[in-house]
Amino acid sequence: MKNSLGKDFTLLSLVKFTGPPVIMMVFLALYTMIDGVFVANLINELALSAINIVYPIPSIVVGIAIMIGTGGSAIIAKNMGENKILEAKQNFTLICLFGLVLGLVLVVVGLLFIDEIILALGATEALFGYCKDYLIVLAMGTPLAIFQMIFQSFFVTAGKPHLGLIVTLLGGVANIILDYVFIAIFNWGIAGAAVATVIGYSIPAIYGVYFFMFKKTTVLHFEKPVFRKDVILNTCSNGSSEMVSNLSISVTTFLFNMMMLKYMGETGVAAITIVLYAQFLLTSVFLGYSQGVAPVFSYNYGEGNRAKIKKYFKMSVIIIVVFSVLMYGISNVFEDLIISIFARQGTEVFAIAKHGFALFSISFIFVGFNIFASALFTAFSNGKVSAFISFVRTFFFLILSLVCLPMVIGIEGIWLAVPLAELLGLVLSVICILRSRREYGYL
Repeated sequence: MKNSLGKDFTLLSLVKFTGPPVIMMVFLALYTMIDGVFVANLINELALSAINIVYPIPSIVVGIAIMIGTGGSAIIAKNMGENKILEAKQNFTLICLFGLVLGLVLVVVGLLFIDEIILALGATEALFGYCKDYLIVLAMGTPLAIFQMIFQSFFVTAGKPHLGLIVTLLGGVANIILDYVFIAIFNWGIAGAAVATVIGYSIPAIYGVYFFMFKKTTVLHFEKPVFRKDVILNTCSNGSSEMVSNLSISVTTFLFNMMMLKYMGETGVAAITIVLYAQFLLTSVFLGYSQGVAPVFSYNYGEGNRAKIKKYFKMSVIIIVVFSVLMYGISNVFEDLIISIFARQGTEVFAIAKHGFALFSISFIFVGFNIFASALFTAFSNGKVSAFISFVRTFFFLILSLVCLPMVIGIEGIWLAVPLAELLGLVLSVICILRSRREYGYL
């Protein structure tokens, strides 16, 4: 059976092929934001701040899942390009089992040390109860969250990106409806938002297990696994950049929270929460495109087709530039609308978030190419360069900017830290792309 990854894409058909992952990631971001919308409007701003305080933990879980999904899909797509179909299926099953084991381990660790984790994240006495009610439910749903993210990648690798989109949409709609039911009708408070989120995870996770177990006519499905240590290690290595990116989100969210608590108290934390939600929504377009196009590069790399790699690289740069301009424009035109979803106009939280978002949004000009560059090297199974770009950009540059800029220009430095880090990251990404152009043939 010929995999659709090997077809000859035009610019339009490439956009169409990557459209489902883009829509899927945008919708995932939207229904992640829904928790914040309902919590802010139906509970209070303290509860909204609590979600951001514990956000580093689900971010780490998502990072692990994306590491497994993107790192593993690069291996599987390359296997397919080399026509090693049985080996691809065996490795796919092994990678999914690896994700399940990691998920169960994280459940145990999370529940055993939940109080210590919340305190370490900097929760104040006023926020602790909200944090615990929310995080304990999310911890129990960890395996479902991991499977959801893994299957998002593998639906694309299997040539069925539309299926990932459909089940993610269904999960999102369920989350939105249940958020209202559990918070507004059942009065479950912030725990209700977490239960709705876990149920939203479960729909694509359970369907993914069903699809890959019983749809034997598809190019990719579960097969009796063969344990290959190098496959596990290469999966983690290839996807390490995505893991680094999400770990950096955890670290920088923690630092943002600490900075805001220092400068503006819990109101400042609520404001930065709104801006980070908006960032997640707008950058999800780049994440979705990169996730969708990566298996295409992996397949053609395995097949040794440099002409197509060069063609798709040029197309991708054009698409990323267009998306970057579009996302920056949307962030400026609709900033009041985005912020007002979480905070009423005229409130202190709204004013702080509006001022900060105007500066923060400059980062949308640069971030798209950085995300794509990291994903490109992951697609070529070059986890070292991919991880290097992610680590330097999202850890070194961002943490350095976040620590140093406020010392020089005060609170404005908190908002400008991400744009500066992404600009420096763009320079680094371009250097890495140029240095490896002969090895992979995309220029």
